[in-house]
Amino acid sequence: MRRLVRLLLVAGVGVVGYELFKRTKPAASDSGVSATSAMARNVAVARTTAKVGASYATHQARRATASPEKQAELDAAFELKTAEEVVSVLGNMKGALMKIGQMASFLDDGLPEPIRDALATLQSDAPPMSSELAAKVIEDELGAPPEKVFAEWDPKPLSAASIGQVHRAVTQDGRAVAVKVQYPGVAKAIMADLDNSQMLFMVLNMMFPGLDPKPIVQEIRDRLSEEVDYRLEAKNQADFHRWYADHPFIHVPAVLPEYSTERVLTTELATGVRFSEMAETWSYEEKQMAAETIYRFVFRSLWSFKAFNGDPHPGNYLFNPGGQVTFLDFGLVKHFTQQDLDDAQRLIEAIVVDNDAAAYRRGIEEMGMLKPGAPITDAEVEEYFGYFYALIRRPGQHMITHEYAAGMVSQYFDVNASPVPKYANVVPSFVILQRINLGLYAILARLEANFDWLGMSKEIWPFTDGPPVTELGRAEAAWAAKLTV
Repeated sequence: MRRLVRLLLVAGVGVVGYELFKRTKPAASDSGVSATSAMARNVAVARTTAKVGASYATHQARRATASPEKQAELDAAFELKTAEEVVSVLGNMKGALMKIGQMASFLDDGLPEPIRDALATLQSDAPPMSSELAAKVIEDELGAPPEKVFAEWDPKPLSAASIGQVHRAVTQDGRAVAVKVQYPGVAKAIMADLDNSQMLFMVLNMMFPGLDPKPIVQEIRDRLSEEVDYRLEAKNQADFHRWYADHPFIHVPAVLPEYSTERVLTTELATGVRFSEMAETWSYEEKQMAAETIYRFVFRSLWSFKAFNGDPHPGNYLFNPGGQVTFLDFGLVKHFTQQDLDDAQRLIEAIVVDNDAAAYRRGIEEMGMLKPGAPITDAEVEEYFGYFYALIRRPGQHMITHEYAAGMVSQYFDVNASPVPKYANVVPSFVILQRINLGLYAILARLEANFDWLGMSKEIWPFTDGPPVTELGRAEAAWAAKLTV
């Protein structure tokens, strides 16, 4: 529970005091996103933070004199009540703050199950905007009400998330489509959240003295600002659709540009089950194939196409049997230069292929990820950074456990566990890439993914020539042999 309170404090920058929210009411809004101004959104988070903190104090007082059985009952009730309050606030606020809730829902960081389950609703089932408001966006962007633009229009959304919500429709020529409609006011809301980023990274700078916050802040601002422009997302998705054309198990829906604008994105309608159903009801073998497909998609995109979908969370996947996965939402895409990939290759070769800690240290120092000449040993550097490469440093099959995924979060944020973070930095090109460490492995841990990660990686890396190690790998190898980038 302390993690949740700390999350809210950081999300609200921890500086909006009790007197401020007691005197100030959040600005009412009929634009689709509540409290879009920076002050109003700060106030809303601070109000919830203080409420959770006060409730926690009361809960602890009640708990102190209760029996062990009653304590467990009180804990469960408090966790559920708190989760509902937090989800309600973050879900209605949309934008960057809601993304915090989404990410918290699947990271293995010790959140109690009631809170994790409640936050999971933010992945695709957040509170939607009204059907009238969605119709108004369609009319403003496409020139007519949805009932005239489309042959069929379902006013009830299929899903609702942090930037927009998705409606099912049928085009005039009979194509079933998914129409993503952006929440009015969400761009302002995100900018309001990003206006707080300087303060947020001042907090991080206190935690990580070696961190240079300015380029990180700018990188995050650039990526999140791009996410509200559906024209850019349409281009990104069209690129991924083209790259993965005819792939045996990866599917990216095609974009319909004639029905897409800055605030409306229309794609072919994809079918499949959501992550929770797949993870809870499918066989072990099917879950393993789904996990393998996700892993291959992430690293194939990086190494073959110099791009990374920077928002990997369970709400962005649809699953079908046989490892068939449809990937959704390409608003937050990071494109890499050849130099970025050369740098990443250099580090992998040093720590994985050559097992040379000194060479790895030289590499991260030259890249600006570690202060040159820092008073730490090569062994300490290897121990700290090596955790993120652990799965691909050993041959043979290894399961991604909850403990490993949770340890990755702790490794990244627990500054007392190692002397290295005091001298470490995150370079801009690696900011979004860190979502792999914090997001991808948490998802794979949920599926208890168990593979020869080194062998699979050697298939994908352009600087190795490893043979396929799985059936899906053999199918992908046949596809990749025809690949022209």
